[in-house]
Amino acid sequence: MPDMQVLSSSSLLDLWDRGCQLHSIDQGLLALSVAFPETPYQMVADWPLGQRNRALAELRWSWFGPMLEGWASCPKCAEKLEFQLDTRSLTAIEAPGGEPIVVNGRSFRLPISRDVARAASEKDPQSAAVCLLESCRIEEGEGTLSEGELEIVGDRMAEADPLAETRLSLLCPNCGNAWEDSVDIAQFLWADIDARARRLLREVHILGCTYGWSEKKILSLSDRRRAVYLGMAQA
Repeated sequence: MPDMQVLSSSSLLDLWDRGCQLHSIDQGLLALSVAFPETPYQMVADWPLGQRNRALAELRWSWFGPMLEGWASCPKCAEKLEFQLDTRSLTAIEAPGGEPIVVNGRSFRLPISRDVARAASEKDPQSAAVCLLESCRIEEGEGTLSEGELEIVGDRMAEADPLAETRLSLLCPNCGNAWEDSVDIAQFLWADIDARARRLLREVHILGCTYGWSEKKILSLSDRRRAVYLGMAQA
């Protein structure tokens, strides 16, 4: 993978401005295309999900630190449970290979972001799963996939690309219910980008009103110097 771009305050605001109205799938791809400017956006969209998620984890670690914190709601008693995920554990997993998956004479490639975006338009989870797998079919077979074949293809894809979906094993401290929940790295990354962008805009507003400086001048300051000026302006 090529070297990752260091994100300046100005670049982060530009990224946020371009992506704040996009779907979370496109927000993740946009962030990757900014982090790896030598890799075209269309190429990133064609990466297998595991390769994309591994890059997103590396990106989140580089820009905001390795520890990802969130919470989940117990499906049994609705108790809120906090969790942490060390994104360094995800970057240690190798990217998937490109070998096709063959089930009953039908060949499938690993899912990419385009397939997920297409399946997201389906309202029914079962229809979405069928749409996703059908999008990955390389060789046309006769008839539609049976439920058993869908399960086999899905299991084979999960084995071939374990980072395609990040799942956490959780245990509710209130009722003892154990369950698994998925973590969308792109959504967490964009939440960090959004929070940082809004913080920067508040700093620009305060320092601009106080000193009459332009946004460009304020963002060109180092974080340390901007923090000192901000402290004096708010004193």
